[in-house]
Formats: sequence, C-alpha cells, structure tokens
Amino acid sequence: MPYDPEKHHRRSIRLRGYDYTRPGAYFLTICTHRCGHLFGRVVDGEMVLNVFGEIVREEWFRSAEIRAEIELFPDEFVVMPNHIHGIVWIVETDDGGVTGHGAHGGATGRGAGTHGRAPLHRPPRSLGSFVAGFKSAVTKRINAHRGTPGARVWQRNYYEHIIRTQRALNAIRRYILYNPWRWYLDRHNPDAIDFDPWGMIQDEDR
Repeated sequence: MPYDPEKHHRRSIRLRGYDYTRPGAYFLTICTHRCGHLFGRVVDGEMVLNVFGEIVREEWFRSAEIRAEIELFPDEFVVMPNHIHGIVWIVETDDGGVTGHGAHGGATGRGAGTHGRAPLHRPPRSLGSFVAGFKSAVTKRINAHRGTPGARVWQRNYYEHIIRTQRALNAIRRYILYNPWRWYLDRHNPDAIDFDPWGMIQDEDR
C-alpha cells in the first residue's frame, strides 16, 4: 500500500498506558503536511537546508534551551526535505518536575518566550508537550516568513519509538547520521527507487 500521510496519521500511535513524562530517550519522526518538500533538498548524499529548514533546526535546539527537562544533541537530529528525525532525552530536573523510572534502561553516556505552549490536555513536561511546542514555533515562523498565516506546516500526528537499549540507541544514531545518504530509499521520499525498511529496532525493544 502506498504511503498516505493523512490516512496513516488519523489515529493515535502512542503506546497505550505509557507515561510520556518518564525520563528516557525517545526517537521521533515528524512529517510535513502532505509530505511537501519544504526544508531543502538532498544533493550528493547531503542535506542542503533552505531558510525553512534552518528555522526547523533552530527551533529544535531552542527547545532544549527553554525546557529544563529536555536534552538534545546535534548528532541525534537531521532535517530532511519533508520530515525530521531526532532523539529527545527527557531528564530529571532539579525541581523534581520529571519523575519515574527511565524508559531507556540500557544506554549510558547521555542522560541526557512561550515557544508555542501545548494545550492543557497534554501533560506538562511530556513528549507530547515538547512536540506541540516545537511544531507550533516552527509553523509560526515559517508562515510569518512566507506570508501564509494559519497554513499547516506539519502533519497532525508524529511517530515515536521508546528507546530501551544501548543497541537500539546506537542503531538509531546511525540511521539518523546516514539518512541523507539513503534518501533515494527513504520511505518518506515519494521518488524513492526502492523501499528500505528501517529494521534496526526489534519489537522487543519497544
């Protein structure tokens, strides 16, 4: 079945019953509205960002500056023509705002304005709150730049994967690093010449 960005994002794809405020590492994929190529293009295996892509990158890392519970790292993030991949670390804060057992028990080495505040029905300091704030900030800046107030930039939902092991973390880091180089096989590329299922995460890692 061909990829349909609207159809495949109509229902929640969060893990039922899971507390997304829990400290740990989370792999995110967020796609543009109707998978439009907004953020630049891949040239010889490297992503060349346009002004919108630069906005996305700036707001991603700004999120960690304004949210004490979030840590982000440059080698764990990539902007592609019509989507982004990134690892988000939710960490303990000095005020005890994030508590619970970590989702990411196996890995070691990284524990880690309004910016478009998330609606109140999302738990504060949660993964969903982070995503909503990031998407809102990017949308506001891009629409201001192109003069399209109210236009959609992102798909309504997003993909996430709870990273539970060091093996999965290492595989996802490699996937992010080589994503531009493998764009010709990327499932989010409408002109892909073949399908490249990213099978680096086993079901038991979820």
